[in-house]
Amino acid sequence: MFHRIYAIIKKELKQVRRDLRTLLIVFFFPIFMLILFGYALNFDVNHIKIGVFDQDRSPLSREFIHSLSSSGYFDVEKYFTDSDEINSALDRKDVQCVVVIPKDLSDKFYSKQDAKIQYLVDGVDGNTATVVMNYLNIATRNLSQNYQKEFLARSGIKIYTPVELVPVFWFNPELKTTQFLVPGLIASLLMTLSVVLTAIAIVREKELGTIEQINVSPVTPIELLLGKIIPYAILSLLIAFLIIIAGYFLFSVPINGSILLLFLTILLYLFSGLSIGILVSAISDSQQVAFQIGLLFSQLPSQLLSGFIFPIESMPPAVQVLTNITPAKFFLVAIRSILIKGTGIEAYWDQLVYLLIFIAVFLLLATIKMKRTKLQ
Repeated sequence: MFHRIYAIIKKELKQVRRDLRTLLIVFFFPIFMLILFGYALNFDVNHIKIGVFDQDRSPLSREFIHSLSSSGYFDVEKYFTDSDEINSALDRKDVQCVVVIPKDLSDKFYSKQDAKIQYLVDGVDGNTATVVMNYLNIATRNLSQNYQKEFLARSGIKIYTPVELVPVFWFNPELKTTQFLVPGLIASLLMTLSVVLTAIAIVREKELGTIEQINVSPVTPIELLLGKIIPYAILSLLIAFLIIIAGYFLFSVPINGSILLLFLTILLYLFSGLSIGILVSAISDSQQVAFQIGLLFSQLPSQLLSGFIFPIESMPPAVQVLTNITPAKFFLVAIRSILIKGTGIEAYWDQLVYLLIFIAVFLLLATIKMKRTKLQ
């Protein structure tokens, strides 16, 4: 049994080695996509372009504008002198928000009346608009609290804060979205790579006519499957660690957990993807069809249903059930726990069990399909 599996592995490695162009693309493409999406996919909102319509032009209004520009989140791009200029600036996207300061701001403030400041926010991008509004609310609240403390201190009133909120962010103190997104990119790239690599493995034998030789050989379906999977598992594992190293140096994604557990988790995930690819290869009649089905089975589910970008908890219940069709959902929980949280296997052992179930189910389906087509 083992010498037959070894013979298939040796044959497959020779086949891979002959196609140097594909081999180069296989190693270059994931790193390129990681760099491209790693820098492009970023939900951090910084350097928001704002305009200011200051009708008060007082020391108070200037201090407020300075507090916005010095925060690092806002860049004051324009100062308006006429309200008619505001609409055209928002239409042309010259600014994302306009701060309108009324002419009686100082009078109301110093006479202890409610002073109001208006924000006109471009709401086309709802996510960005919400973030901008939150930043502006915080900046306004901070300015109001500072003046309130100064006023009370001058009046001789001791300031007492019954409850003070002190937020502490674990695992990602700076709240960088790349810490969250890069593991998702790793999952998506590895799934697409492992499925597509193996999806053409058996189909290639059909197109070259060598499948007939396998049919009359003593090789069993499970031996053929293992012989096809193992070479691509080794290749995919090398690429996986190249991607993780690139993520560490390019995006500062840490490796806080066990390297051994990281290796085991990636290996199980790759085998789940490779088993899907083998099933796709068994049901396809050409490499083109296998490639297209492989992309459909790997790329879309791993990006849309895995929690890579969209939180699963916010999806409708029916879609949450559907997310269980992709191994990337379970792999993401495990790899984020290892890389970012640095937790032990007790935090995600059930995710590894799900990956084992995926491997067993898809290998079983591929074996049944190959037996039905008389490949033993």
